[in-house]
Amino acid sequence: MKVTEYYQTSVQEVMKKLDVTQYGLNDYEVRGRQKKYGYNELKEGKQKNIFQVFLEQFQDFLVLILIVAAIVSIFLGDMDSSIVILVVIILNAILGTVQHARAEKSLNSLKEMSAPVSKVKRNGEILEIPSRNVIVGDLLILEAGDSISADGRVVESYSLQINESSLTGESLAVDKVANTIHETELALGDRKNMVYSGSFVTNGRGAVAVTSIGMNTEIGKIAKLIDNAKEKKTPLQVNLDKFGKRLAIGIIFICIIIFALDIIRGREMIDSFMFAVSLAVAAIPEALSSIVTIVLAVGTQNMAKENAIIRKLPAVESLGSVSIICTDKTGTLTQNKMTVQEIYTGEQFFSSSELEPANPNHKKLLDFAILCNDSMMLRDKTIGDPTELALVKLGHEFEMSEQLIRGLHPRVGEIPFDSTRKLMSTVHRMGNRNVMITKGAVDELLPRISRVDSSSSTIITNEQLEKINQANTAFSNAGLRVIAITYKDVFSSHISEKDEQGLTFVGLIAMMDPPRDESAQAVADCIEAGIKPVMITGDHKITAIAIAKQLGILKSPDEAIEGKEIEKLSDRELKNKVESFSVYARVSPEHKIRIVKAWQEKGHVVAMTGDGVNDAPALKQAEIGVAMGKTGTEVAKDASAMILTDDNFLTIVKSISNGRSIYANIKNAIKFLLSGNAGAIFVVLYATLFALPAPFLPIHLLFINLLTDSLPAIAIGLEPHNKKLMKEKPRHINESLLNKKFVSQVGFEGLIIAAVTIIAFQVGLSTGDTAVATTMAFATLCLSRLLHGFNCRSEESIFKIGIFSNLAVWIAFLLGFTILNFVLINGLFEVANLTSNQYLMIYGLSLVPLVIIQVRKLFFGPAKA
Repeated sequence: MKVTEYYQTSVQEVMKKLDVTQYGLNDYEVRGRQKKYGYNELKEGKQKNIFQVFLEQFQDFLVLILIVAAIVSIFLGDMDSSIVILVVIILNAILGTVQHARAEKSLNSLKEMSAPVSKVKRNGEILEIPSRNVIVGDLLILEAGDSISADGRVVESYSLQINESSLTGESLAVDKVANTIHETELALGDRKNMVYSGSFVTNGRGAVAVTSIGMNTEIGKIAKLIDNAKEKKTPLQVNLDKFGKRLAIGIIFICIIIFALDIIRGREMIDSFMFAVSLAVAAIPEALSSIVTIVLAVGTQNMAKENAIIRKLPAVESLGSVSIICTDKTGTLTQNKMTVQEIYTGEQFFSSSELEPANPNHKKLLDFAILCNDSMMLRDKTIGDPTELALVKLGHEFEMSEQLIRGLHPRVGEIPFDSTRKLMSTVHRMGNRNVMITKGAVDELLPRISRVDSSSSTIITNEQLEKINQANTAFSNAGLRVIAITYKDVFSSHISEKDEQGLTFVGLIAMMDPPRDESAQAVADCIEAGIKPVMITGDHKITAIAIAKQLGILKSPDEAIEGKEIEKLSDRELKNKVESFSVYARVSPEHKIRIVKAWQEKGHVVAMTGDGVNDAPALKQAEIGVAMGKTGTEVAKDASAMILTDDNFLTIVKSISNGRSIYANIKNAIKFLLSGNAGAIFVVLYATLFALPAPFLPIHLLFINLLTDSLPAIAIGLEPHNKKLMKEKPRHINESLLNKKFVSQVGFEGLIIAAVTIIAFQVGLSTGDTAVATTMAFATLCLSRLLHGFNCRSEESIFKIGIFSNLAVWIAFLLGFTILNFVLINGLFEVANLTSNQYLMIYGLSLVPLVIIQVRKLFFGPAKA
């Protein structure tokens, strides 16, 4: 049977063809099919192997010039220079390859950590597994918000609706059925009993028998035609590439002038050419982009260890600019461990422990709360929404099993929970009656209630309605979440929203989700960092205010607004008033995107949390969309830039702190490269302008480039994150990295390095031996740049941030220092023998930039803009 014919086949025949029962596959079948079908994943474009990456390192324009220079040297009989040039080129290529491999490894591990998951039924139990492990014959269990990971035939549908726009282009959700379709040659969009990988559930729930996975899915067929697996560069990398090209052109222009002046002064052409090329290679920071990749990859790995998975690298750069965090309350600021605290039924208040299952009213309330409920407790595992789980846990406290109760009164119809209606209804067979149970928000249900449950259902009075309303208000004022339980008899199992009227009131159940212990401090840290935390919740305004006050998010009730009030405001009015509010209560998902846009129009960079299908537009609208890893739907995760594996507000704050540190580290690494390279150029310009001998040999410049660029810069990029950065205001999103302050620092520090190098060069020239002069200049520039790595660790003095707090910088320095002295002592790379006094002169001069810059930082603080 062809996959395209499954929609023409009955559910029973499909199950038989796939050899699967209602209990799903067993472990033995899973292992066998895994070998047969492989993993459920789209194959990426052919990946470059290490050798290809290594060869790519030789494609750089300047490297090609160096190779030509080495070949010319061989023909001219200068074998020493050609060997050294080739060794340096190969070592640079090896380093570049290692950097690329490490970055790829880090990024691939992040992809695995943020991989989607699917719910399947196996061995009769519902399991959550990585989507790549879904196999043909699996029974996929679908709920609103789930991304569909494979193609399959619908075997159960309860108001199941699927958005298939990624395949069909049709934006409206499609109602799915389990019925057999007898028509032939139907388009994908008309196959109402099939679902396809890449689409997502917008409403209802259902079960699907998987018919094809991976490259055999409809979206897999498209993937065969399109290779979209390439990683995009971050905005910072793009800007640095542009800057690097402009800088390269400028440096090459300077080198051409120096080359011309050398020729005019009678220097050999090949020597002048080699020197100019070597200067260009040493001065151009070709490691910029790769260093940014390494620092971003390592930084995101560290963030993942702290429960924040970065799905899109540009988010790391944007984190440092976040000025508004729009956060949900439940589970993010609170513990997401709902426990029932209070009950209102029969016009009386009870604590949860005072319920008596022997009391018919109490028994009915407990039964109905468990029946109109999709959550369950399996051994030591819980599945479902925290609010619903609280109701199931309450039943367990009285030894009431949800499996038993649901078995006695099977569900035959339903209208799933909807965040707009704030209601859920289910129909159950109770004897020869169909009973519809409706639970949800009190203010949504009160207008629909017409009777009250007692010994016999009676018409409700205004006095009784007022008592229910007062009980709801009392619970809400105490910061409790309240849901109402109602019911009515219905004729049919097929119900619609019109049936949710004329309901009989059973009771109110009030539960608490207390704030996380760390949330108050995290909010205080936000405020100190110039970031405004904003609570956006579907909860009652009074409840939201109670929690927000406790956490320090709002000071006055006037800072809270409800969704119905937002409805009355135009976009312009909301923009003008948005900064007056810290709490948005009773909001629908449609309000969230309006709130985000209003803050953005005020010039703010917004981080937005979300977990549901309808949160996806707001997550995409925000600069940093943050999805919940535990409770978030796959659609929300796909729309997000960051996923919180612990659903914790503190993790967002930590991520912003890490984002600021990563950006600062990249900036410091770039400053190290540019200031050191500027020092070399200043020295050469000095010698050229005053008609002095070349201060460095070409081989010296190549060695300096190899030893003092990549490793120290990467070490600076690994600087532990500085908590003091969270006491600064957010960085403006459009702020240029190379601003006036940054350029002046690079110039100032480059001049100091150049000054000590020139002094060493002049001291060497005073001996009358040019070889000694070039050796002293080479050694001083090399060592002062290695020591300058300590200066570039932070805007603050190393005595304030900790001399040994970054061991990577020490390793890079000691390695470079050891190699440099080995070269000097053994006379390698055309260096002259030096006296002990000359060694002391080199060491002393090399320390001067470190001392000057550290003294300035220690006594005058960070440089001012």
